[in-house]
Amino acid sequence: MPPRLLSALLLPLALTACDGARRAVSVPAHFTSHQICSAVFVGGLDAATFFDQGVAPQMRPGGALTRYQVDYDTGTVTARFAGLVKSKAVYEGPAGCRVLTAEDPPPGPRIALPPPAPALLPPIAGPDVVAPADPTLTAALDRAFAEPDKAPHRWTKAVVILHDGKVVAERYAPGVGVDTPLIGWSMTKSVTNALIGILVRQGKLTVDQRLDVPAWDHDARRDITVDGLLRMTSGLDFGQSLTADWTSMADPTTQMVYARADMAAMVEAAPAKAAPGQVWTYSNGNTLLLSRLIRQRTGGSGSEVLAFAHRELFDPLGMEHATLELDATGTPIGSSHMWATARDWARFGQLFLDDGVVGGRRLLPEGWVDYSARLTPGSEDFGYGAGFWTNRAGSANNGGAAARRVRAGMPADSFMARGNQGQSIVIIPSARLVIVRLGMSYLPEGDILALERLVADTVAAFK
Repeated sequence: MPPRLLSALLLPLALTACDGARRAVSVPAHFTSHQICSAVFVGGLDAATFFDQGVAPQMRPGGALTRYQVDYDTGTVTARFAGLVKSKAVYEGPAGCRVLTAEDPPPGPRIALPPPAPALLPPIAGPDVVAPADPTLTAALDRAFAEPDKAPHRWTKAVVILHDGKVVAERYAPGVGVDTPLIGWSMTKSVTNALIGILVRQGKLTVDQRLDVPAWDHDARRDITVDGLLRMTSGLDFGQSLTADWTSMADPTTQMVYARADMAAMVEAAPAKAAPGQVWTYSNGNTLLLSRLIRQRTGGSGSEVLAFAHRELFDPLGMEHATLELDATGTPIGSSHMWATARDWARFGQLFLDDGVVGGRRLLPEGWVDYSARLTPGSEDFGYGAGFWTNRAGSANNGGAAARRVRAGMPADSFMARGNQGQSIVIIPSARLVIVRLGMSYLPEGDILALERLVADTVAAFK
């Protein structure tokens, strides 16, 4: 659709439509201001490159109608969409960036985190980029970074391969290095899984407990459990998060992240479309309810939940560059908005490779890793566990995406943190491997075919 025609169609919608439609029209501006703010002030990335690769293509044809401006002195980004909507995002230090909607309170003092505790995970590499010694791994990296001649692009930004807890191969795109935080998108759901697991180990939660939401007391939602939210079987009627493009700006999960001050409250108000446990629907809303639960069980404030995340998870793993972004209420955007370096994401994967133990200290409950990687009934076509995608869905002869991944060379015991644009942490216990791929891919399913090839090539190198 030509940009001028799109603008002409959006104008009456913005002026006369209902609140939900107005929010949908505002999403492109909010999306742009937030993502550019995080890319510049959290990731230290070039704004123009990130907009061209990470923002505009996701909003086609709306990207041509979007303008932005970075104010480096105030740590803010202003964006405008189609001349109709203006958005401003502000950098808030350890809490990342936040869009200032009409509902939002004004920015307060920045959160100050306590000094990091010593890491329990031994160093995984020195300060320099680790070039592979094995020519098989060199070829695997070459293929992972090979760019198609024309769109859709791959735009791989980082690959890190760990074997037995040590980096054996890594590569970065220009402008990205070992200390560059990159967005994990829905890999953040796996971090939320880990924070829930820590609370379970501490005796502050159980997976079968119901949520304490008074508005749900008299309908089917009262039976929604922590397990149901982790496994995406809550039954809530709250959109879907399997696809992300300009058409999804009307989806409630997108409006929640980019146009609401209290994200979990929007999910709480969603009606039930099925009894809990009966239908699998991948939706960011499930994870935002878990994120609010984490905040509530760790003190109730944004500063307390971030202190918990760093003290109990990031610091022990030596994740020095992790930024878990918050909404206006202090709830982590645990569905999609954590930034970390490729090595940090690899350290996180190593925790799950080592059954939730780091440096002899158990962070996750015994059995939590297998629980997370166990297939959720109803997700067979996709292969989903509890906050992770899983290949533990049967043999390669069975149907579904997990079987296809196994046929392509992913070991049947492997499981993954996965996010939009092909963000991936593949954990392979049988091969003692963790493989991280980060980038901005627009190939089908986040370039799943390239990920399958990278995993197969890497596994073959260690046989």
